[in-house]
Amino acid sequence: MTQKLWGGRFQKPTSPAVEAFTSSLEVDGRLFAEDIAGSIAHARMLARQGIITLAEGRQIVNGLRRVYSDLQVNGPTGPFEDIHSLVEARLTELLGPVGGKLHTARSRNDQVALDLRLFARRALVEAAEASADLQEALLDSARAHVETLLPGYTHLQRAQPVRLAHHLLAYVAMLSRDLGRLQDCTRRVNVMPLGSGALAGAPYPIDRDFVAGLLGFPEISENSLDAVSDRDFVVEHVAALALVAAHCSRLCEELVLWSTAEFGFVEFDDAHATGSSIMPQKKNPDVAELIRGRTGRVVGALVDLLTVLKGLPLSYNRDLQEDKQAYFRAHDSVLDSVTLLAEVVRGLEFRADRMRQAANDPLLTATDLADHLARLGLPFREAHQVVGRIVTYCLNEGRSLRDLDTATLSKFSPLLAQSAPDLDPARSAEARDIPGGTSKRQIRLSLSQARRRVAAARRWAAVKCASLPDVQTLASLPWEQAAAKAR
Repeated sequence: MTQKLWGGRFQKPTSPAVEAFTSSLEVDGRLFAEDIAGSIAHARMLARQGIITLAEGRQIVNGLRRVYSDLQVNGPTGPFEDIHSLVEARLTELLGPVGGKLHTARSRNDQVALDLRLFARRALVEAAEASADLQEALLDSARAHVETLLPGYTHLQRAQPVRLAHHLLAYVAMLSRDLGRLQDCTRRVNVMPLGSGALAGAPYPIDRDFVAGLLGFPEISENSLDAVSDRDFVVEHVAALALVAAHCSRLCEELVLWSTAEFGFVEFDDAHATGSSIMPQKKNPDVAELIRGRTGRVVGALVDLLTVLKGLPLSYNRDLQEDKQAYFRAHDSVLDSVTLLAEVVRGLEFRADRMRQAANDPLLTATDLADHLARLGLPFREAHQVVGRIVTYCLNEGRSLRDLDTATLSKFSPLLAQSAPDLDPARSAEARDIPGGTSKRQIRLSLSQARRRVAAARRWAAVKCASLPDVQTLASLPWEQAAAKAR
C-alpha cells in the first residue's frame, strides 16, 4: 500500500484500486534528479530567508544529497504515489521531523511544474544535439556527392536533373528549421514556477529570484494560477518534436524506396538491415521503416497532450498527471530515432551509377527545351505546348529529345530551326545557378552555410548544457549567503 503522506483529512485508507490507478511513480520516477535539484534550491532559500534555521537547511540539503545517491544506484521504487512523495519520505526517514520542513512554502503543484521545466530544458538540448549530429551526417554525404546527378521528383515522377548533394541538403534545411523551433521553445520553458504554491502563491517571505538564480532560470512566472496549470511549453516542445519526426520519416521513406531494386539508388549497411525468415535473398530496411512508423507515437503524444489540456478550468487538475507519459514518449522516440538515423546515414552506400543512369532519362530535360524557346521570344505557355507535342512525338517514335536535329525540331516551331539547346543533364543542373539552386557553386555555398549553422547550434547547446543545475554542485555551494540572512 502506498504511503499516504497527506492523509490527516481522511478517516480510512485509500482503496488499493485507487492507489494503483492514481500512482505515477512508474512514469515520473525519472524526474528524481530534477525533483531533488529543485528541493535543494528551495531548502537553501528557506534557510536564507530565515523560514527554517540554517542548521535545518544544512541537514535537509545533506539528506537530499544522500537520497540522490541512493536513487542513482537503486532507482525510484517503493510504495509511493509519485516521485515527490518518495523523495520526501526517504528524506524524513533519514532526518526525522526536520525532513517535513522541506515542503514549507511550496506545493506539489508548483513542484511538479518546476520538475517538468527542468526536464524540458535538458531534453531540448538533447534533441538539438541529436538533430545537429544528423545534419552533420547528411552534410558529410552531400559533400561527397556534389557531382552526382539523379532525377528530382515531383508526384514521385521524374521531373528535372538535380544533384544528390542538393537533395540531401533539403533535409538539412528541414532540420535547421527544427533546430530553430527547439531553440525558440527554450525561451518559454526557461520560466521558474516555484513559489506559486498550490495556486495562490505562498504566505511566507520567500525569495523566488534567489531560487531562479540557483537553478539558472532568467525569469519567474508572473501568475500563480497559470504557473501551476501551464503545460503550453510541453505542447510546444512536442509539436517541435513531431516535426522532427515527420522530417525523419520523409527521409526514411525515400531511403526505403531508393533501396528497392526498382530504384537501386542506395544500399543500407548490413548493420542497419535485417533478413527474411523464409526468403534468403532479402535485405530489409527495418530500421528506416521503424523510424518512419514511430512518428505515429510522437504525433499521437501531441494529440494526447492537447486533449488533456483542452477542457481544464483553472488552476491545477489531476488530469495534468497524464502529461508526462505522452511527453516522455515523444522525447524518447525522437531522440532514439534521430540518433540512430544519423548512424544509418553514415553507413549508406549511394549508388551514383544508378542515379546517373536515371538522370539520363531522355525526357528529363524537356523543361530546358521549353526555356530555350522562351529565351528565343516565345511566351513560356506556348513553349510548354510546343515541347509537349515534341515529347509525344518522342514517345510514339521511341526517340530521345537529345537525338532530335534542328530539321525535326523546326517542324514543331520555326524558332528551333535557328538553334537546338544542349539538353545534357549536367548542363541542366548547372543552369540553375541561383541561390537555392542545384548548380555546384550554389551547393558548395549551401554546404558552407549549413556547416556554420550546425556549429552555431552546437555552441548554443554547449552554453545551455552548462547552465543546467547539477544536484551535487547545488548541494556543495557555500552557505555564507544563507547564513547572513538566517542569522
